Amino acid sequence: MKKVTSKDGTPIAFDQSGQGPPLILVSGALGVRSHPMFTQLAELLAPHFTVFNYDRRGRGDSGDTLPYTIEREVEDIEALLDEAGGSAFVYGISSGAVLALEAASRLPVKVKKLALYEPPFILDDSRPPVPKDYVKQLNEAVAAGRRGDAIEIFMNKAVLIPDEYLTPMRKDPSWAEMEAVAHTIAYDGTIMGDTMSGKPLSSEKQQRWASASMPTLVMTGENSEAFFHNAAQALVNILPRAQHHTLEGQDHAVAPEALAPVLVEFFNG
Repeated sequence: MKKVTSKDGTPIAFDQSGQGPPLILVSGALGVRSHPMFTQLAELLAPHFTVFNYDRRGRGDSGDTLPYTIEREVEDIEALLDEAGGSAFVYGISSGAVLALEAASRLPVKVKKLALYEPPFILDDSRPPVPKDYVKQLNEAVAAGRRGDAIEIFMNKAVLIPDEYLTPMRKDPSWAEMEAVAHTIAYDGTIMGDTMSGKPLSSEKQQRWASASMPTLVMTGENSEAFFHNAAQALVNILPRAQHHTLEGQDHAVAPEALAPVLVEFFNG
């Protein structure tokens, strides 16, 4: 494990592996660098890239400085980009894809290429939107010490897992691991902002994200819900150099062995 210090003094922990052009992996909600999805993906990418697999602030071995802002998370990525030599490829998944897009739009010279897997925008009526007070609900649950309830809010309102499945999920050993980072679910909700409201992307976001002029690959899984595909196409429509790719047989929990070859081809192409 290594650490870099972000602009506000927060230590950001990361694992570095492999050789070649630098590539930074950005996890989504509840994601930590030790999760098999990321350790396996890093292992598959290491023969081709110098992989930076990091803990986002508030997670794992990274610090957390309040109050939270999206700008601080972008600064975390910038610290990693500087550690990588000043520029790198960036890959993000789910809400981490939206964070990666924010970083790319604000640091277009430092992000050489951008790959995004299923940014979870809800832009139409293909699925219910999250509640308007979603982030407020999450913060209130955590502030009251009800971390498990915050996870339930995320699972029920954002992931749409029915109530009857949540009680047995609480008994799984992984629940305690999620509770450890439950306070960061609101961070991802902040990153998503109004993009899960069932309405098209705002003109402000379209204009800001359009500054991400680097080659960009927006991916979805063949078996994923329609709103993921609609979101990907909407993003491709506003990004200057973006393309959409569908991974055969995959869904939101994309398999590293299916994802890695696509990333290698795109970043090395």
